Amino acid sequence: MTSTARRFAVLATVVAAALGLAACSTSSSGTTSSSSTPTNGGTLRIIANAGPDHFDTVPAYYTADYIMERAYARQMLSYKTLPAQSTSSTLWTQETTPEPDIATAVPTTANGGVTQGGLLYTYHIKSGVDWNTSPPRQVVANDFIREFKAFCNPVAPVGNQLYFRSTISGFSTYCDAETSYFGAKNAPSPTAANITNFQNSHSISGLTSPNSMTLQVHLAEPASDFNFIMAMPFTSARPVEYDSYVPDSATFRQHTISDGPYQITAYVPNKSMTLARNPAWKQSTDTLRHQYVKTIQMTMGTSSPQTALSEMQANTGDIVDDLVPPVPPTSIPGLEASHDVRLHIWPGSSTNPYIVFNLRSPDANGAMSKLGVRQAIEYGVNKADLIKVLGGPSFNKIINTAAPPGSLGWQNYNLYPTPNSQGDAAKCKSMLASAGYPNGVTLIDTYIADTVNTDIFQSIQGALSSCGVTLKGKPEPPSSYFVTLGNSPQNNKANQWDMGQPGWFPDWFGNNGRTTLQPLFGTNCVVNTNNYGCYSSSTFDGLVKSALSATTIAASGSDWHNADVNVMKNAVIVPLDSAQNPNYASTRVKNAGSNSVIFSPTIGGTDITNVWLNPNTP
Repeated sequence: MTSTARRFAVLATVVAAALGLAACSTSSSGTTSSSSTPTNGGTLRIIANAGPDHFDTVPAYYTADYIMERAYARQMLSYKTLPAQSTSSTLWTQETTPEPDIATAVPTTANGGVTQGGLLYTYHIKSGVDWNTSPPRQVVANDFIREFKAFCNPVAPVGNQLYFRSTISGFSTYCDAETSYFGAKNAPSPTAANITNFQNSHSISGLTSPNSMTLQVHLAEPASDFNFIMAMPFTSARPVEYDSYVPDSATFRQHTISDGPYQITAYVPNKSMTLARNPAWKQSTDTLRHQYVKTIQMTMGTSSPQTALSEMQANTGDIVDDLVPPVPPTSIPGLEASHDVRLHIWPGSSTNPYIVFNLRSPDANGAMSKLGVRQAIEYGVNKADLIKVLGGPSFNKIINTAAPPGSLGWQNYNLYPTPNSQGDAAKCKSMLASAGYPNGVTLIDTYIADTVNTDIFQSIQGALSSCGVTLKGKPEPPSSYFVTLGNSPQNNKANQWDMGQPGWFPDWFGNNGRTTLQPLFGTNCVVNTNNYGCYSSSTFDGLVKSALSATTIAASGSDWHNADVNVMKNAVIVPLDSAQNPNYASTRVKNAGSNSVIFSPTIGGTDITNVWLNPNTP
């Protein structure tokens, strides 16, 4: 799971910073009153610090990348974005369920797209989806196979191999062969020609194209969540022209090809990025995106959220791409007091933050390995106080389960209830004594060394001190924090850490146990693991295996719920919060619900293909 760590580490840090933003506000703003009729034209101005760190969809695994890719890269399946600012479960489900993008339909058993007992997925390609080549050229099945073959390139490999290794027949064999080829002694250098020669002379047995407009994916075992995997931006179509460039190289970035509504027309590293309408794109082939604005202009070099806010308030900038936090915390009280319609809070589903226990730590006579100690801490934490620290219930939702709300199989249960979620010091103290610590216990708690995470630590520290748990803080910079948590070779040694407060943001929602429960608690105690506490349970692993191979959603959901219960019965973590998503934009920006921004949960930011500009606002 080492390849996933970066994406989640970045998002966890970003969301934690956004939580600090919420600490000054208790409710979302109103809506704008201007017309919701789309208009065409104008330039959408994006404020960025460094902007996307990848243009190539293979290695891109970052919200800032996803925001821009939405405009120039399409997948077989993707997601719609809805303008309604609501926590409605119906709207949430619609926005987080894969929809046809380049594919004519989402494959199912009912429509004949999923056959052979769930082992064969067939995707038919829409006619008229073209590359912006001269002349325009139809996107075909081999363009998708080319993308999959690029996943294990030695220069800029896919952000998460595990999803594909565990599902597609022959993928691991192909990937291992390419890794060995370029990693061998006296191996050829990873030039564009050498990478292309390997990929064009080898095949992935699970990917076939009976004709140019049909892609068939053969699975190693049934996977009820495979359509979610196919909706990841990793799986975008890849034009043959990319064979001429080293993946995601500087030269690559100057020669991108588009099949989306916009195309990159100019890029100056660390300064600017410009997108214009793609003349080869047809609205009739794309039900998920639009081409409202004429130009999208990103200007890089703004590192101050306060500067970005000032630009949006002055309508000289419209939205942000990678600013953290997206709005300065000190500005929120004034924005709320004035009922600023440009501030909106969108629903979210995450486990962020949560307390993880280092089950292998020898500290305090191996306290963390003892179930009774962990359960005592479950009762001792004051979640209500923590939510106040994070900004209150308008921006944060207390959770008591290993997977966040909205996940397949999720049920609202609580194995460790306390009065008003304020903790139960007496029960905590009693359980500590029963576990062999009548005089309390001292533990090391590691956390990110910033204001927000320090406040989180102090809330937990204060609550647990009342029941005999003394926490010694071990602050770490963001750049090394997740490395420390995932350093399994060191974490079974003394004086490393006993508790930590990471966060987790899933790659997709709904049927997402593969991107929530499995990586956090599955048997993957390796270097850079995301199973930070090194939990190991054959029962849990069996439930995960059954859930992943289930042929029905109902069966998979039952297994995921039971896996969740297994984690909580063993007190592997203390779930704390599912954070919501604050956003801000200029009054120039409009969408179909008249809100100034339109947030996509699966992107993690604004959908720039579904906004237009108010012609009456300069």
